[in-house]
This record gives sequence, structure tokens and C-alpha cells, in this order.
Amino acid sequence: MITITRNLPLLLRNLPKRRNNPMNIKHALFLTFTSLVGGGLLHTSPVMAQNIDLSHGGQITITALGGFDWDQNAKSVTAYDQAKAIRGDVTVTADRLVALYRKKANTGDNNQPKPAGDTQNKSNDLTQNESGSNEIYRLYAYGHVHIYTNTDQAWGDKGIYDIDQATLVLTGKNMKITTPQNVMTAKDAMEYHSNTRMSVGRGDASVTNLKNGHRIQADVLVGYSKPNDQKDPNAKNKQPDNKQAAGNPDDMTRSSKLEKVDAFGNVVVRTQTETIRGDRGVYVPDTSIARVVGNVHITRGANQLNGHAAIINMKTGIAHMTEAPGRRVQGLVVPNETNNPKPSNK
Repeated sequence: MITITRNLPLLLRNLPKRRNNPMNIKHALFLTFTSLVGGGLLHTSPVMAQNIDLSHGGQITITALGGFDWDQNAKSVTAYDQAKAIRGDVTVTADRLVALYRKKANTGDNNQPKPAGDTQNKSNDLTQNESGSNEIYRLYAYGHVHIYTNTDQAWGDKGIYDIDQATLVLTGKNMKITTPQNVMTAKDAMEYHSNTRMSVGRGDASVTNLKNGHRIQADVLVGYSKPNDQKDPNAKNKQPDNKQAAGNPDDMTRSSKLEKVDAFGNVVVRTQTETIRGDRGVYVPDTSIARVVGNVHITRGANQLNGHAAIINMKTGIAHMTEAPGRRVQGLVVPNETNNPKPSNK
């Protein structure tokens, strides 16, 4: 176990390399750095959202069963076999993790007391030009990627986290982002932007409310979240309880709450009895109201209405169709359809 606080390349030189690690011993690498958005000065309150955010929160700890490769020229560290990176409440696991690092801008660290061992003469060190504090600015994850906090989770085959932009991009099969309230899926790519609390699903994307089953689909979905409204009046003075398990029910109030979903292309909204299709849409979970515009079709059994826009109350299942000025709503209505006997299986 090696702790790296000032000279990352120097100490990485002493790490066992993957190819020289036949015993498959577990190794740990600690990478301490301050992010560009304030680093350790920004901490997550115990009652705030547990978002998938690696852009701040203290040191990153990387472990792996297969050891590490260090490329000094590329300034990268690769962890193999059940690799795991942890920063604060956020954990990333994958078959392989690649961390890119760079020299950190001068933040006055030279005025801080030097850790023990830094006072020795390193004039003969081949990495002396690399001395000083370093920071990770990008993390790549490959194979069986799983990123999670106490409340939020994300899965994919490949993940890229840009720490400067606080942005996660997932690609591959079976991509999914979950919170205690909602599930977002997509086929092409998924994004999560921590700074703006924005989630993006691309390619046959869907958002499903886990509580009531309300669902909206589109080519592209953009979800905007906000911290849960529930607040603890003693939050400033309250300290986290280390005895609380990760599955504590209180964690359900810490996750971001979905505020709005914008839908683009081949929008589909389903209620208990109707299917509404259109070009664009917006869904507000708090009100259970969805609005779909552009070539709208409302289908209920054999009945269909066509118009310019529709407002759907997903709680009551009632949809109201409107048309552009000067035009009329059109449709096909089958009389007494609900009274028609069902075909017999005999």
C-alpha cells in the first residue's frame, strides 16, 4: 500500500507492475489531488444528494487484483482485474481503469510543511523533473462498468469521467442510470453532468417512475434534477453517523429528485389506456403532466385522434388533444368498442 501526496511519478516507480505480479496479490494506489472546482473545500452534506460526482471530495483510492501499469510518458496509470476507484461516496468498478494525470497548478503548496521523507536528496532521481503535486483529470473505465453512491447507480460497458467538466459518459449495452425514484435507459449513449444535474439518454431512451410506472420514451431524453426538498434543520451541526449502513432509508431523501424531462424525436407516452406519440415532449413528474407536440397521435384500442399537440395527465389517464389555429382535430372512433365481446379462445 502506497500513499502518494506530492510526487506521483516517483512513488509509482515502486509499484509492482502487472506483468511482474504472478501471485495476483491485491495492491492499492492512493492518488490525492485537488480538483479544479475546489477539491477538498467542497464536501457533501449528509443530507444532500448522493450524486455520481467525482469532481470533488478528497483523494481518489484505486485498487485492483491484477496490479498496475504506469506509463510515465503518457502520464497514465492503468489498473487491471476487478479495478475499483473510490472518492468520497462515489465508487467506480470495472475490469480495467485508466487514470490520466497532470501536474497541478501552483496553489501555494510550497508553503506547506513537507511530509516526512521529502527532505531526502533526490538529485539523482530520474523523475525529478516530474516532482510536485499531481492531479487526475480523466478516468476511463472498461468492461462491466458500475458507478454508484448510496442512492444513485449507473451501468455500462465503457465509461469516461471528465473531472474538469464533472461529466460522465457511458456507452455499450444495457446502459442504465437509477435513482430511488426513476430509471433511465438508452441504447447509444448516456451522459450525466454533475454541475447542472442533467442526465441525457441517446438512442431509444426511456425514463420510468419506479413508484407509479409512468414512462416516457424518445430518441433523446434530457432529465433535469434538483436536490430533494426535504431538509434537516440541524444539517450544519449534524455529523454523519459512521454506523449507518449504506442502505439506510434516510438515503432515499438524499438522492436528486427528477424535476423535468425533455423529449426529442419519436416521443411515446403511455397511460393506463392510451398511447400518445409525437415529435417533441416535456414531462413534469411532480404534476404527472406530459405535453407532446408535433404530429401527435393518441391511440386507445381501435380509436385514434390526430392533432398538433396533446396534454396528458398520466395520473388520471386523461389526454386533451388540440390542433394548430385554423385546423381541426381528426380521428377515428369505434362506437361501443369497450362493450364489444372479446373473441372466445374456444
